[in-house]
Amino acid sequence: MRIDCNAFLGAYPWRKVPGTSPDTLLQALERTKIDVAWVTHLPSLFWRDPTEGNAWLYETARKQKRFRPVPTVHPGLAQWEHALSDAANAGAPAVRCDPLYLGLEPAGGAMRVLAAACGAARIPLLLAVRLEDGRQRHPNDQVAELPAAAVRALIRSDADVRLLVTHADRAFVEEVHFGSTPEEARRIWWDISWIWGPPEDHLATLLDTIGSERFVFGTGQPLRLPETSVAKLDLLEIERESREAIESKNLQGLLA
Repeated sequence: MRIDCNAFLGAYPWRKVPGTSPDTLLQALERTKIDVAWVTHLPSLFWRDPTEGNAWLYETARKQKRFRPVPTVHPGLAQWEHALSDAANAGAPAVRCDPLYLGLEPAGGAMRVLAAACGAARIPLLLAVRLEDGRQRHPNDQVAELPAAAVRALIRSDADVRLLVTHADRAFVEEVHFGSTPEEARRIWWDISWIWGPPEDHLATLLDTIGSERFVFGTGQPLRLPETSVAKLDLLEIERESREAIESKNLQGLLA
């Protein structure tokens, strides 16, 4: 079983990206032997009201059993609680909020309220550190990267919140993990999409020092090639149990 917790559908505003339709995403899942993809409506991240894309996302996921919807919630908008309630009713595995894309303070009052609400609803909150490498960004793409201090502040803001952080590199993961208490660190999961694999030792080092139970399989497709995340695991000398944990069991535990 392989679950991709970090996939997108829909056009990207800064450049032409292939593979953004439901059909082409399904082809990528077949090609890389991914059984299930947690998907977000990518254009919504750039809209004034990102929740306007959630209805399309739910409808698309209902038509394809391999898609699980991860809707966007904007705690700075009126009636944002309805979007969170809709996510729970739709059986969404998580909700996402990328505060800097939405013009919010990454650890400000609105984000803390959202974190508490997600904790109370038992829904994980997904945040991305970045979407693209800064070296290939469009000049108009001025959104800053999520700071590690914000992740630490959010995990400390509520004892029930669970965070799924995507697109983090080794330095970011280490700064947050080793700057958190053991109880806080147990409520953060990291996808592997931005962590260097062989011949660099970043992923292997993190698995040794932090533990495979904190990491989950994510690709960032179609903004990133899904084969990259598969290759990282293929090239590692990793026990079967640890690989299965990363590919699916840790996400299943996140939802428990």
